[in-house]
Amino acid sequence: MIEGQNGVTWEEWVALAQACESSGVGSLFRSDHYLDLSGQHPERGSLDAWATICGLAAVTSALRLGTMVSPATFRHPSELAKVAVTADHISGGRIELGLGAGWHEREHAAYGFPFAPTRTRMDILEEHLQVLLGNWQDESFSFRGAHYQLVDLDAQPKPAHKPHPPLIMGGDAGPRSARLAAAYADEYNTAFPTVADVRERRGRIAEACAAAGREMIPFSIMTTVIVGADQVDLRDRVTRVAGQTDMDADQLLGSPPESFIVGGVDQVAERLRELAQAGVDRVMCQHLAHRDTEFVALLGQRVAPLVAG
Repeated sequence: MIEGQNGVTWEEWVALAQACESSGVGSLFRSDHYLDLSGQHPERGSLDAWATICGLAAVTSALRLGTMVSPATFRHPSELAKVAVTADHISGGRIELGLGAGWHEREHAAYGFPFAPTRTRMDILEEHLQVLLGNWQDESFSFRGAHYQLVDLDAQPKPAHKPHPPLIMGGDAGPRSARLAAAYADEYNTAFPTVADVRERRGRIAEACAAAGREMIPFSIMTTVIVGADQVDLRDRVTRVAGQTDMDADQLLGSPPESFIVGGVDQVAERLRELAQAGVDRVMCQHLAHRDTEFVALLGQRVAPLVAG
């Protein structure tokens, strides 16, 4: 999971994708933001998330690609449905669409995207989910909501991945978020949770799925992961992450936030197994020092085999 707004160039995206494919890392997700979220590094740019995914789809053969997450406030849902299907066709069915309500007010103001109160943004998110699925269905689709109206749409072509690209909802599993996920999503993702958070939030998604009459959907998390082959390698990698994020390297190494996963190969594997036991189906490993492709190799070749199955 790469934060594209941290100044990732096209050449760096290609290098990351190639490292994933050569190291057995099956999926590469990226954020969908247009500017540096900290406000401290305005010089860092961001290539468009979906244009990047389309480009990477054309230069990879097996890697799954997706957003974590696309704000519903950035695009009309029919546009998002079309660009996701385009990427889906380019990739031969390797696309996953993460969707959220949007949250960074300064980013919206800078680019001129409307930023409504939370309740309205959740209304928009719900209509997005309905319109996305309507675009991708086989039958003609009409829709009349408070924010979007569609008349007799038969969007062509249909998705390459059947029945459609997997839809991942992101959030903290609040009541409405859980209800929407149970109604429309194929997976639920929550960011930077502790193990206790995982159990609580997964429980709310499970309850919502049961109330909707469906089986529990996959539950995933996104969190910062820093792994070293040995202590020297780990300190070097922590130092690089600290330089990228303005965090203190000693604190990050000695007492990282509880949700972060920092350590040697065996330590990181143990943390991942603990999350699996708590009900996590997959972990999207946020990699902040994106020029460090050796991290990708270590994750795929050393850590993943220890937690497989």
